[in-house]
Amino acid sequence: MKAFKASLWAASAIFVLAAPRFLDRGTLNDLWNLAFAVILASAWNLLGGFAGQVSLGYSVFLGIGAYTTVLLSLRGVDPFLTLPLGAILAAAFSFVIGLPAFRLRGPYFTIATIGVAEAVRVCASSVSFTGGSSGLRMPAGSFDFNLNYFSMVVLAILVVALAAYIKRSAFGRALAAIKQDIDAAEALGVNSTRFKLAAHALSAAVVALAGSLYAINFQYIAPGSVFDFRLSLSIVLMPILGGVGTVIGPVLGAIIFSTLQIKLLSIPALRDSFLFIYGGLLILVMLYEPHGLVGVGRRLAALAASAFGTNRRIPDAG
Repeated sequence: MKAFKASLWAASAIFVLAAPRFLDRGTLNDLWNLAFAVILASAWNLLGGFAGQVSLGYSVFLGIGAYTTVLLSLRGVDPFLTLPLGAILAAAFSFVIGLPAFRLRGPYFTIATIGVAEAVRVCASSVSFTGGSSGLRMPAGSFDFNLNYFSMVVLAILVVALAAYIKRSAFGRALAAIKQDIDAAEALGVNSTRFKLAAHALSAAVVALAGSLYAINFQYIAPGSVFDFRLSLSIVLMPILGGVGTVIGPVLGAIIFSTLQIKLLSIPALRDSFLFIYGGLLILVMLYEPHGLVGVGRRLAALAASAFGTNRRIPDAG
């Protein structure tokens, strides 16, 4: 089973990397959007899924990466050289948020992240160096779709591999203990604040990298797009739909999300209804299968095993 899963992951990676050789530009754009969604969902899952800390402010980190790239590019710096700085700034800001916010638990932590995200959006819309509410454009000649496509796809592959490694590491087991019972974890010697800050910083840096590539690809950013609360909601919805706390769940959620987004944008009458549709999906998941598509898969596997009279353990979806 493990060999089959590894082969499937490898085949998927080879396909998306080789896609520019045989797919048209429109399909490559769709794959770019899919890779972008996978990065955001998998990065959020490092904190929200593995550690159980539900943040609704991840658009802040995407915006930090995007604005770092645009502002430095306008001053003559190669856009791709700005990616590490954007990641570092986002990680640093995650500490600024996390140190006070992680003193809160449950819905209070979630509410605090919403407040921070909205405060950053308002500030970015009010100051001049960000272009205010009008936003900023990348300098002419800074767009190379093939390079941006490969960068986004490679980042998506690395993030999924990182999530798989963390889930099976001592770091991942500490996060799982915090998610199950933070008081018991601390009683066993787990420094919950330190581990949560580390997961927060790592996921923030990854989202900032995606934000930088987003700015390079679209050549224009504004506070209303990169700091949008609806974007934060979408980031949370994807792993919940696929299955939080797993490796494959955020990927499945990203596939569903990207497909729906593409279909909705192609139908003018449904372009403004995405929140209603995504909200409906979220309600269905929470009511009937809290473990998302991964939970559905496990149920089907259990039914199949029962039908064929086998008592083998249902494999972990990762």
